[in-house]
Amino acid sequence: MNKAELIDAVAGSLGHSKRDVTDIIDAFLDETKRAVAKGERVAVSGFGIFERAARNARLGRNPRTGETVKIKATKLPKFRAAAEFKAVVAGTKKAAPAKKAAPAKKAVAKKAPVKKATRR
Repeated sequence: MNKAELIDAVAGSLGHSKRDVTDIIDAFLDETKRAVAKGERVAVSGFGIFERAARNARLGRNPRTGETVKIKATKLPKFRAAAEFKAVVAGTKKAAPAKKAAPAKKAVAKKAPVKKATRR
């Protein structure tokens, strides 16, 4: 499933427009990226934890020449799946069915009182 298919599925199950769902998913992904880049953990209950991992500098080998190469230290994103997510993937637990949202109530617009023009 790619991002467009995810947006279609969420919009269909919740009854919201694709534009609203796209904005929500984009905002979630953007905020998650920003938090992890700062070194914060983002924990989504029942899904998993997004965090930043550090990789130390090390020596590697060029596979073509066998020459030793220095590899710089770097920071990488890391994801750890929650136990509930692992159980659903393993088939030991069924995924909760998508919740149908109640249709949004439309606000009734009140009309402003009509003022009569006065003659002079």
